[in-house]
Amino acid sequence: MTATVEQPTAPPGARKVTARSLTETVFRAREISIAGCLVLLVLGTWAANHRFLSEQGVKDLLLNASILILLAVGQSVVVLTRNIDLSVGSVVGLSAFACGKFVSGTDRNAVLALLLGIGVGALCGLVSGLLVSFGRVPALVVTLGMLYIIQGTDYWWAHGQQINAADVPASVLDLGSGSVLGVPYLALIAVAVLAAASYYLRSYRSGRELYAIGSSPEAARLAGIPIRRRILAAYLFSGAVAGFAGALWLARFGTVVADNAHGWELTVVSAVVVGGVAITGGTGSVWGAALGALLLTTVGSVLVVLKVDSFWQSAITGALLLAAISVDRIVTLRMTSALRKRNARHVHQV
Repeated sequence: MTATVEQPTAPPGARKVTARSLTETVFRAREISIAGCLVLLVLGTWAANHRFLSEQGVKDLLLNASILILLAVGQSVVVLTRNIDLSVGSVVGLSAFACGKFVSGTDRNAVLALLLGIGVGALCGLVSGLLVSFGRVPALVVTLGMLYIIQGTDYWWAHGQQINAADVPASVLDLGSGSVLGVPYLALIAVAVLAAASYYLRSYRSGRELYAIGSSPEAARLAGIPIRRRILAAYLFSGAVAGFAGALWLARFGTVVADNAHGWELTVVSAVVVGGVAITGGTGSVWGAALGALLLTTVGSVLVVLKVDSFWQSAITGALLLAAISVDRIVTLRMTSALRKRNARHVHQV
């Protein structure tokens, strides 16, 4: 006769909480807190200067944030895989100049310019992705090298030349200045790309696998996830979005030179990390990254409205970045410790 020991069944509400669910809860709370800070910042500035929330003021704020939001979306997908792309700013500059040369003095429409921008950016992302994924070269080295290569190529091509708004077709400029019910086209485009990327990451297996790669590359490999292909796809997407943003840069400003978006790399990374995407990968959302981009853009606009030295924008951005990384590290350590204690108690109970 065999005796069977029946294990006690835990009540439905006492199921084990995984590290992933705890992490998502913490970072979701951070996204909400960023949104709250953004609202308080806007309202406080409006109280000091009522023109800040005028129709034109809101439109300018949305236009200024749109391109940074797009870049933050592309960067987020790469950072989720525990990598980084420091070449996005230079890709924007190259794409903007290429699109400007393509449409300058012609009647070519905006769609062709956008497609060219996406193609230029995708090619840059493909090179970076191949070196990082299949070449196994550290992402920091690859993308930093690509930054200088692309910048050098852009300067060599431009030779000090400038694309003027007077030479850009009206259809392209209308894309950058037009609006629907007061909402700029650029803002609508940024929201559309943001929503599409969020849906893909949440609803498709290949999108969820990016989180798995960032959380634990070794576990992802053992689970049969094609890590190299997924990382390559992430860089390809980031490059394509940066190229797309470059074409929109041309539409937004009309005038293009070789060093457009120079130095935006760190601003984009800051927006992503401040928005709750862990620099160590595997956690965060593109919506949080967009909030981070909007927050940094709003800070810049607020300083202009309040007539504060622009130096403080860089100082505030750096402080927010350090705070975000510190919070990520502290939260990760505490959650790891809490989960170990929880698992230890569970083993003793069994």
